[in-house]
Amino acid sequence: MKPHRILIITAAIVLAAACAWLVWPLTDERLVIVADERLRARKNDYLSGVRPRRGPNIILLLADDLSVYDVSRFGGTNLATPNIDAIGAEGVTFTRAYCTSPICAPSRSSLLTGRYHQRTGFELQPMNRYPKNRLEYYAYKNFILPRTGEWQIAPLAPVPPESAYAAQGMPSEEISLPEILSRAGFATACIGKWHLGYGSDRIPTARGFRDQYGFYEAFTLYAPVNATNIVSSRHTYFSDRHMWAQERKGLSAIRKNGVIIDEKEYLTFAIAREVNDHIRTKASAGSPFFLYAAFNAPHTPFQVPVSYYDKFRHITDHNRRVYYAMISALDDAIGSITRTLSECGLDENTLVFFASDNGAATYAGVDNLPLRQGKFTFFEGGVRVPMMMRWKGHIAPRTVDAPVSLMDIYATSMASVGIPRPKDRPIDGVDLSRLENGSDRGRMLFWRTLYVRAAIRDQWKIIVDDRAGRTWLYDIGNDPGEHNDRAAEHPDVVNAMKKSIADWERGLTPARWPRVMDFRYRVDDTYLLFPL
Repeated sequence: MKPHRILIITAAIVLAAACAWLVWPLTDERLVIVADERLRARKNDYLSGVRPRRGPNIILLLADDLSVYDVSRFGGTNLATPNIDAIGAEGVTFTRAYCTSPICAPSRSSLLTGRYHQRTGFELQPMNRYPKNRLEYYAYKNFILPRTGEWQIAPLAPVPPESAYAAQGMPSEEISLPEILSRAGFATACIGKWHLGYGSDRIPTARGFRDQYGFYEAFTLYAPVNATNIVSSRHTYFSDRHMWAQERKGLSAIRKNGVIIDEKEYLTFAIAREVNDHIRTKASAGSPFFLYAAFNAPHTPFQVPVSYYDKFRHITDHNRRVYYAMISALDDAIGSITRTLSECGLDENTLVFFASDNGAATYAGVDNLPLRQGKFTFFEGGVRVPMMMRWKGHIAPRTVDAPVSLMDIYATSMASVGIPRPKDRPIDGVDLSRLENGSDRGRMLFWRTLYVRAAIRDQWKIIVDDRAGRTWLYDIGNDPGEHNDRAAEHPDVVNAMKKSIADWERGLTPARWPRVMDFRYRVDDTYLLFPL
């Protein structure tokens, strides 16, 4: 055979091999999520023993990406939030409240199960898309994500088969608060954002909620793109562009009991409308109820009615003006709910919680000042959240400075109704109604997302980033803004807290699915990556 023919054949073989390598699937069947059948059987045994109860109604009002200092009761000066403030003024205000994750979905899982989401491997956001092959991966890495700055595609790794996506989210073995309360005779409704799984056995109506209104995804538009009298602030980063492109399609569609509907009202007010309708209906029927009102405000995309935008003419920055106007609309929506409770004569028979799932998203041009950093970090701006509860006539108004967690809402709700906790698994939350200043000294709270860990005990907080090889120690009792790293001065505290983290990790399950992206942010002279 002539040399040039050999060269052509060799080149063709190399090209074919390269093409095959680029398009060869990255899927790995070992990443299929398998349920823990023993844990599920114990869950069924527990639920079968739950009997009807007469306790207070329970309403959980959850904001999305709301900073502590976006609420005026905590000292925020950007805007007034009188309706949110009133919940704490008439009840309990928690000045050191924390989520269990600075990203939406895992935090919400802990909220509804009363335990660390890492115990069952819910460590990352549920994903409905992975790079199918190296061609897609390198296209994103080199041509799409570089334009987004703070978002980077994760290192190349095997991905789950598409059939396994539906099993991501809050594991079916977990005993959720709505599942318990539904068995106890409460009318349960999930109104607003879900983001705890997209499979048929992961959606709200499969997880203890009898009624559902809202959307399954992490985001949706507050109003259709062509809506009039709406002001928007768009961003250039990857996720915001994706949200606007997605509009209200697919998992971002607005659904009522699983059926897609054409919602015209501004979504914050539509969520409040549905909550108020449920309250009135159940009050008329005399039925106890549990309402999980998961607002998406003020999560991106930023949209608000013109009438609210006009209230903030003194804010010169357009983006912040839209953001604060969104929070003002959220405050009014919550005010409508507390007024409905009063009008129905339910104030003294309803336990009300208000909280945010994590801190504000600094990448969207807002901040958590005076706290450091924000969403997607374990610094205070990412994990410290506004939190209050109110049960008029039953829980004395006060301010509590002890560290508390969103997990505690589960335990508090159970205690208020008189339902014993499950005994077959650790429940990490505590009953907030019994908590006084100093009564929970020494309690530790923990965080982990793959290679980043953190913990607090009393005034000390440690953050350990294995990837960066960095450890920070802060005296957040005296330095809540985390300005002064004390790790070098207190190696004994560092070592003790690292040991406590290691002991805690022995009870955890590795992440059950891989990440897609990392969030890049700067601390001092170091760029860090937080896995999403």
